[in-house]
Amino acid sequence: MDTNTGRIIGIDFGSKRVGIAASDEAGQFAIPREVLPNDDDLVDAVAKICEDEVAKALVIGESKDYDMADNAIMKEAREFAEAIREMTGLPVHFELEFMSSVQAARFQGETDMLDASAAAIILQSYLDKQRV
Repeated sequence: MDTNTGRIIGIDFGSKRVGIAASDEAGQFAIPREVLPNDDDLVDAVAKICEDEVAKALVIGESKDYDMADNAIMKEAREFAEAIREMTGLPVHFELEFMSSVQAARFQGETDMLDASAAAIILQSYLDKQRV
């Protein structure tokens, strides 16, 4: 696959729900896509999204506390990252995120798509840094 084309998938990994966003083909902006349950089918579901979107990479929010230590969810997020990397063969990047769900709620209010919007915020941060 040509690594210069395809979308980048953004992920807001949570213990109950996982928000998914996707970039446009040019990698300029992030679009909230859907929210998945964090269950035994998660890796398969994300792999299917990667296939459907012709993904070239994934970006997962890296959740740190104010001392820059991993939050409790990061052990599970890193295990997920390794599983999805093994299943898809795609590169997985981590993007430092602070309170992306709070930012998303501020923009849109509390909706069913909140976690997907948080994923879009994480992905947009990553995309913006790639253009610098």
